[in-house]
Amino acid sequence: MSWLKVLTAAGLLAAQVTTTMAADMPGSYSRDPLPIPERMRPQSFDANLGWYLRGDLGYHWGIIDGAQSSSGLNPTDSKLDKGMDGGIGFGIKRDWMRTDVTVDYFSPLKYQGTIAAPGDVTAKMSAWSALFNGYLDLGTWYRMIPYVGAGAGVARVKASDYENAVVPPAVGGASNNQWNFAWAGMAGIGFVVSNNIVIDAGYRYINFGDVKTATDATGTMTFKNIAAHEVRVGFRWSFDDLPVSH
Repeated sequence: MSWLKVLTAAGLLAAQVTTTMAADMPGSYSRDPLPIPERMRPQSFDANLGWYLRGDLGYHWGIIDGAQSSSGLNPTDSKLDKGMDGGIGFGIKRDWMRTDVTVDYFSPLKYQGTIAAPGDVTAKMSAWSALFNGYLDLGTWYRMIPYVGAGAGVARVKASDYENAVVPPAVGGASNNQWNFAWAGMAGIGFVVSNNIVIDAGYRYINFGDVKTATDATGTMTFKNIAAHEVRVGFRWSFDDLPVSH
């Protein structure tokens, strides 16, 4: 049976040689490929991380608690009209936390109140605000990032074109500006459109406090707790080096 052993050994040797040659042939492949170099691996970016600039446009509904005259003739049915606003800012985002500083201008809102006849007290209210804001980004779903936030800072509030038609007539036209504490609460959704651009759509409530008119023959009028509900659309552009994830 020695010849059988020889044939068996020869067969095993031929199979080993064939396998080795096949592995070296062009077009052959390995089940365990070599690791891909780090610089050649696909890379993905987490949008809106790092430092960013922002710009916003808004439409707001003014609200007011009422008005109080130093003469004791206090208007009723106080109301504010609607207007536009816009602002810019810069900030930073890290993980789920985002902070920024914003400056906004609020176009004049018409005030109307009643003492003797409907709408016999009128004025205009406008404001600049500078706020420090903090936000919680609540995760990402299908490129959408819901968030909530709050802000606090200062506002330069202006009462202008004040007219009081109470008999005897007293008409003022002078303006009065004052600095107030201002605060805001907001919520919205960011839409990721590219590696470093997020479109922001949201709601904001902002409160400017009280503002007085200039003095006329009847004294001054104080407009109480001026605030606004806003619908805003804007963008955030991240200009920092974006963190890389694999």
